[in-house]
Amino acid sequence: MDGVRVATGISRGPRPQAGIAANAIEKALTRAHLTTARSVILFLTHHFAADPQPALRAGGRAAGCTQIVGCTAAGLLTDEEWVLDAPAAAAMVFGGNGFLGHVRKNDDDAVLSLASPDHLGADWLDENVRRLGAIAGDVVGQGPFRVWSGGRVRDRGWAEVAMRGVEASLGASQGVRALTSPIEVAEVHDYDVLKLGHYPALNVLVQSLPIGVREMDRIPLHLIMGGVTFGDPMTAIKDGRYRLNHIVAANLSEQSITFAQRLSRGERLFWAMRDTLAAERDLRAMIERAAHGLTGPPHFGLLFPCIGRGPHFYGDSDRDLDLVKHRFPGMPLIGVYGNGEIGPLDDANHLYQYSAVLGLFREASAGLV
Repeated sequence: MDGVRVATGISRGPRPQAGIAANAIEKALTRAHLTTARSVILFLTHHFAADPQPALRAGGRAAGCTQIVGCTAAGLLTDEEWVLDAPAAAAMVFGGNGFLGHVRKNDDDAVLSLASPDHLGADWLDENVRRLGAIAGDVVGQGPFRVWSGGRVRDRGWAEVAMRGVEASLGASQGVRALTSPIEVAEVHDYDVLKLGHYPALNVLVQSLPIGVREMDRIPLHLIMGGVTFGDPMTAIKDGRYRLNHIVAANLSEQSITFAQRLSRGERLFWAMRDTLAAERDLRAMIERAAHGLTGPPHFGLLFPCIGRGPHFYGDSDRDLDLVKHRFPGMPLIGVYGNGEIGPLDDANHLYQYSAVLGLFREASAGLV
């Protein structure tokens, strides 16, 4: 039995030329000791978004296959390095018993899911499959955005493939610092939360802020958000059972907070703040949970951090990538910095922001399926 044969390659150049994609795939084939690939994940930087098809054709010739899936993104990463500032391609090649297959209804295997921002539909996200992936992006969020499968750009704007021949463990890290425990939403009108517990929502927020932040001329609302919990609120923060709801405005006259998503009376919300140390701590915990979901050490991984994380967040170093590499030395790993992250939350698929989603994969005990 060949087992799962997986490796990555990454290549960059001064211009978005098709040969960059072929070079990345050739490097991956060499590392995997393969002459051709059974299937390929190929990511390209946003420099290729105007016309990625020549790169896909060159990649198909280098791989000797047409099962190529991927998207354009603001940046790429592999177990070798990350790239944000130059035209680049990152490839993961599959041989042996691991491969990318068509998605079936109610599929049991994990599904790599990629979409452009303008083609992400709730019906697609909510289908009864375990999705893991990212939203195609660029440095300004304006596009164009491109997604491909079968070696061709998809007009429908989304692509999905099942991860065959492997067992999968998926996890997500939202990486925020909790400023309060969960508080009951007592009064709400449309998108505005008026009261948390017995007090005005804005008052509760201000009192929860660290002193240094509270005394600033302008509160950095872009760093602060509400965490809406699921299940037991006493353990929800520790277990990561919450979704982040971003602040749109603080209303001084009403002492209320306007959120990006509606809340309901009786829900539990805690105030949270983006913080590098909290993000590292939470990611470490998520990595361990994902590792324990497999029957043994993973053979490869997929990592999708938000473009708002990575080197921009940590300061010229991607601690998310470093922590995964440190935990699993030598493990083939690939991903993109996207405009959103797709992963599990409360037994369903969820679109994350400012988060990192990780998939760990190991050859299935039954071999080829």
